[in-house]
Amino acid sequence: MKIILTAILILCNSFSFAQELHDIIKPLRLQSGYEKEVVISDLFFSEDYSLSFSKHPQIEINHISEKNIINITPDKSFEGLTLITFKHNNKLFDIPTYVEKKISHTFRYTSKTSAEKVYLFGSFNQWNRESHRMIKKENQFELDVPLEPGRYEYKFFVDGKELLDNNNPEQQPNGMGGFNSILTISDEKENKLFLHIIERKTEKGVITFSFELESKKNISLDKNNFFALLNNSSIPKEKIKIHQNKIYVTLESSLLIGRTTLRVAYVDNGITSNMQTIQLFDGVPAGATNSPKTWNDAIMYSVMIDRFYDGDKSNSIPVNHPEIMNPANYNGGDIQGLINKLDEGYFDSLGINLMWISPVNENTNEAFQEYPAPHRYYSGYHGYWPIHHERVEEKFGDMELLKEFINKAHKKGIKVLLDFVANHVHIEHPFWKENRDWFGVLELPDGKKNLRLWDEQRLTTWFEPYLPSFDYVGSSKALEVMTDNAIWWLKQTNADGFRHDAVKHVPNEFWRLLTEKIKREIEIPENKIVYQIGETFGSYELVSSYVNNGQLSSQFNFNLYDVAVPAFSTQETSFKALDNQMQRTFNVYGENHLMGNVVDSHDKVRFMAYADGDVIGDPSELAWSNPPKVDHKSSYYKMKLHLAYILSIPGIPIVYYGDEIGMTGASDPDNRRMMRFGEDISNWESETLYDVRKMVNSRNEISSLRNGDFKTLQADDNFYIYLRSDLNDRVLVVLNKSEKEETFSVEIPVAYNKSLAEDVFTNKKILIENGRLSSIVKPFGYYYFVLK
Repeated sequence: MKIILTAILILCNSFSFAQELHDIIKPLRLQSGYEKEVVISDLFFSEDYSLSFSKHPQIEINHISEKNIINITPDKSFEGLTLITFKHNNKLFDIPTYVEKKISHTFRYTSKTSAEKVYLFGSFNQWNRESHRMIKKENQFELDVPLEPGRYEYKFFVDGKELLDNNNPEQQPNGMGGFNSILTISDEKENKLFLHIIERKTEKGVITFSFELESKKNISLDKNNFFALLNNSSIPKEKIKIHQNKIYVTLESSLLIGRTTLRVAYVDNGITSNMQTIQLFDGVPAGATNSPKTWNDAIMYSVMIDRFYDGDKSNSIPVNHPEIMNPANYNGGDIQGLINKLDEGYFDSLGINLMWISPVNENTNEAFQEYPAPHRYYSGYHGYWPIHHERVEEKFGDMELLKEFINKAHKKGIKVLLDFVANHVHIEHPFWKENRDWFGVLELPDGKKNLRLWDEQRLTTWFEPYLPSFDYVGSSKALEVMTDNAIWWLKQTNADGFRHDAVKHVPNEFWRLLTEKIKREIEIPENKIVYQIGETFGSYELVSSYVNNGQLSSQFNFNLYDVAVPAFSTQETSFKALDNQMQRTFNVYGENHLMGNVVDSHDKVRFMAYADGDVIGDPSELAWSNPPKVDHKSSYYKMKLHLAYILSIPGIPIVYYGDEIGMTGASDPDNRRMMRFGEDISNWESETLYDVRKMVNSRNEISSLRNGDFKTLQADDNFYIYLRSDLNDRVLVVLNKSEKEETFSVEIPVAYNKSLAEDVFTNKKILIENGRLSSIVKPFGYYYFVLK
């Protein structure tokens, strides 16, 4: 029996808040009994880090001020949500801190043949083949590994060979022609808590926010278990009053002047509810009519300049080499092409408000041979082989044209991210020619080449023999010069942020210094927030280690992507698996995160190739031997369903150019085909474009899709149904991946007091009867039901 507990917060100013920090401190996430080192500058920016920490009854805190770090160790028996308090400039601040217990899982490897050394490796240890050696017990090898709830990919490394788990039938293609074994660790907690956001009322200068706690078990509210923070300060417990199942917290609206953030959550016996995060502007919630825009409102369009549109034929000069093939050469796209499409209103009609453009730096005019077999020749059409740090690639335009594009985009309400390459340069770059000591070495001490050793030599490996990687750990000069160069590009172009390439191959010290300079030189003086999104392939632990107030705003959520692609392209992967990964994302980043959600990227096989069944074996050779083409109309339905999902979940949705028409493609460079418009697109593609425009614009119009919470109502083989709610509206998202018409029926929380649901795409209206919403959904169909 579900117990609904009402919490009403009335905010007033009978006490004062200390609000002098530049950032809203993100929650820390700790594991019971495990020490974690935290760099304080990752929590918030300050010119002075003189601070002291209060003693905590369940958490040992060791503050090492000379290193500006804290070592934090929760008790083995403690779990739940708590606050770590510190004093800064004689004022108290609080860090929301989650403590979770890991679940031990025993991996077992059995073989009919004898084995000497068996290692376990996977997404939980950065695919390190040597860190987890298994223990031989009679006729099998075993290893206990503590894991958080979530989905993991893994293999065994047996006497130098990679092997699947032959006792586990669940497998998934790894994108390189092989498979990985799949393990799902479920949350074993019996009770679940969900804190619903209900409404906001204003009366006589006092603002009232109300919430309801949903619990599977009958519990009585205790004000000591309720956490409420305004910005970075805890609302004192004496200001929280409980009457029956209601909670009152008092603050006057005068304390909500400007931009503020209210965060509330409830914990019971170590079980924590979702944290409701409400961004406010003068007490009005973000997403309301005429409310200032935030990065949560962003809908990103990813453009590879050379492959989008040729607006200036005079600079369409491919590299002249007898062995280079057209897909690996310049195809003619340029900055003028982007300007032309801006002027035509293409991006306005699509509804996007943020563009990430591929690197604009000058690249080599020569062709170079790829190191791995079959050693094909490529040009630098993609922009990732820079030969100068301040010049724009002549085949794309020049600095003045780049500034014109960004200025025009801004006038249309579109922000622009530059793609910054911090990991390496091309051997023609003056930095390499004049400062060899800034770079790592290609030859390792054992004589092995340090090439493409993505995990073994993560911070020093070279991508190609002609792309030397910086050694930022060994060269403070390189660190200063390249972070200064990034600031130079922002100031010269007035761009709004960066997409950062190869983040995990660059040390954290680089991102910390760059972000410190961005805050000091741009954000604080100009009163703006610069958005930085990174590219990292790896575990949640590795990816999230770069996402904080002191480094990057976000990264692409490839961990979620890896489950979404098979979930939407095949019937084999259930939406339950996708929802498990979604919950893992929330556990790591929170619900109101800014992680980038992708359907496709320039480094991945396009979704349409999977949906159409074209990817069999190694997709890299498919690009050259038999480039995919779309044969089934149903593949376009799958693409639209996938985009309906991307455009309705928390985070920043990213439309890779061509997604809007259902473009297909195998591995690089086939996933970077020339964009097509107008008469060059088919009827199926035209229908897809029409529907994608409606989806994108629906996200722009519905606040809860950008700012709301997330509650899963159903996740199974066919349906993924979830609620998104904020203080402006509520939406029920229904996704059906079945090839047949299906019927759903879900319970709508009574506290919402809604009686009607209207789909934004069809205007279909359905009554909510006896607290339930039921309807038929067509094959590969989707609804965004606004609850009224």
